[in-house]
Amino acid sequence: MAPVVPIGTAPIEIIRHPSGRDLEEPQGFATWIVLRRTESTGTAGKESIEAAAADLGDVTLRGIYDLTGFRGDADLMLWLHGPDAAALQHAVRRLRRTAELAGTEQTWAAMGVHRDAEFNKRHVPGFLRGIEPRAWVTVYPFNRSYEWYLLPAEDRARMLAEHGRRGAAYTGVIANTVSAFALGDWEWILPLESDDLVELVDMMRDLRAVEARMHVRDEIPFFTGRRIETTDVMEVLA
Repeated sequence: MAPVVPIGTAPIEIIRHPSGRDLEEPQGFATWIVLRRTESTGTAGKESIEAAAADLGDVTLRGIYDLTGFRGDADLMLWLHGPDAAALQHAVRRLRRTAELAGTEQTWAAMGVHRDAEFNKRHVPGFLRGIEPRAWVTVYPFNRSYEWYLLPAEDRARMLAEHGRRGAAYTGVIANTVSAFALGDWEWILPLESDDLVELVDMMRDLRAVEARMHVRDEIPFFTGRRIETTDVMEVLA
């Protein structure tokens, strides 16, 4: 009954900050793959998902999530991260060919990379800071309004500070914001983790009542699920 545990450590790279300071900052890509069960068996191999997950090199499988009951088009979600996007692509293909996942089809995917977050230039996603995964996750893409990036910097800073103060009250939530410009249809991917599902619900509702909310263009779909063990995958897909 081996649990899905993070394997490997993101590399540390010295980054030249625009201010001229050198920042020692973990760099990494992340991808989220949403799957649903089909009648097809695909091109199943003999390798198990547990064996594959333990042998992904620099890629870490942060979690497998049960999405049952949250959406009609999704049963399972994978969250992987690593220093190289091509390595993530290879890892996803390998996992998709395992005996457990060959009978699924992909319904959604997103790729992101750690860059400066607009709300906090020093924000480093929890998954790159060695923070252990939490029991629940909600993942959603995000686009700002067309006007947002043309607003005076001081106005954006004021609104983001309000947003940050409101979110900071939810101390059990781990933020993992990554940049997604040019990697798909979205500007940011926001994965939020907590051991308390209701805390995620309350925080998302509370953050609706801030001024920055007026500058949101897109923030769907949402994918929310419970982190499971590799040995539970077949039961979820049965």
